[in-house]
Amino acid sequence: MSGRTRTVRGDSVVGTEAVVDVGPVAHGGVCVARHEGRAVFVRHALPGERVRIRVTEGGTEDRFWRADAVAVLTPSPDRVTPPCPWAGPGKCGGCDWQHAALPSQRRLKAAVVAEQLSRLAGIDWPVEVEPVAIRSPASAEKRTSAGHDDGLGWRTRVTYAVDAIGRAGLRAHRSHEVVPIDYCRIAHPDVRAARVEDGEWPGASSVEVVAANTGERQLLVDGEVVEGRGYVVEEAADRRWRVSGGGFWQVHPGAAATLVGAVLDGVQARPGESALDLYCGVGLFAGALAPLVGRSGTLVGVEGSRQAVADAKRNLHDVPWVRLLAGRVDRVLAGTGPAGVPDTVDVVVLDPPREGAKAAVVGRIAERAPRVVAYVACDPAALARDLATFAGLGYRLTGLRAFDLFPMTHHVECVAILHPVS
Repeated sequence: MSGRTRTVRGDSVVGTEAVVDVGPVAHGGVCVARHEGRAVFVRHALPGERVRIRVTEGGTEDRFWRADAVAVLTPSPDRVTPPCPWAGPGKCGGCDWQHAALPSQRRLKAAVVAEQLSRLAGIDWPVEVEPVAIRSPASAEKRTSAGHDDGLGWRTRVTYAVDAIGRAGLRAHRSHEVVPIDYCRIAHPDVRAARVEDGEWPGASSVEVVAANTGERQLLVDGEVVEGRGYVVEEAADRRWRVSGGGFWQVHPGAAATLVGAVLDGVQARPGESALDLYCGVGLFAGALAPLVGRSGTLVGVEGSRQAVADAKRNLHDVPWVRLLAGRVDRVLAGTGPAGVPDTVDVVVLDPPREGAKAAVVGRIAERAPRVVAYVACDPAALARDLATFAGLGYRLTGLRAFDLFPMTHHVECVAILHPVS
């Protein structure tokens, strides 16, 4: 059964095979080919290849089809043997680019970011996707940790699906089907040590493993903590961070420090300034900004999850000039949520969910006339749409960094810096 079904127009062509020449990369871990005048979004292929495809979604009257490359007739020089036996057509859908060398993966992601910026925001910007090293905090005991140079062993939070007979695995692409696996190659060693795949989970629908960089581990079944404390403690940006069970924290061990560094470099916060941290989670960026604006400054964090705000208040209890508000960001900025956001601010940092901030929130930010905005984005299309809105309100892109926080997948994290047009 498809996990993201769409209405098929005309007769189904699922299973149809054809030979195509593969064109450029597209957003979502696919490349674009054409067959009989129709666009086909092909997984498991690389630009420049000739492949045999098998259609996985589509009908005779659809504008486009989806397909898998089931045989490679002319391979790209960037093609490699996937390190995971569960990567490939009809198998686990978690990784998109295991068949591409890591430098090629980063070039593909850079091309996607650049194309989305150009097409959706009218911005032509050179993009480089930077590798990110796996780091452990200085206080942590020495533990085995995979390097970042092979793209494996980095994911510190993994949610496994459970099939009807209690086996844990990962879902096939765009499907509810659970693919049982021996172990996940991109999972951090501390996640693999939980050996979820070896267990039996009757009656459960999901099992999540959280491995903190302090060595703590947590096991959740259907969202309930069954092993470990109700929270884990992470270390980043010279602080310790309490993250309650199921709460958001970046999954790459080097992500928090990397993103904080990029944001702080971009905004150059000054003593006495006012700052706004939107979608603040457990307070990571607020905590990093607080010593820069200092006691003479003000800092307000806004977050929709009450549990995350509770964690943030505990994490930042020693910084009395930080105020944390629990409420939907759009409502708080519009004045229909908890009060306390100033009418003008100097610095805004936002780290919205995958769908982006959207026009209403962008408008409320621009109304407050910040001198600089740092936008942390996990989806380049959403980022581009919001940058187009910012441009219409007098803010221009002045800096962009992209980071490979999700090797082997199509995901990429960006930090965009905006300033008002002078």
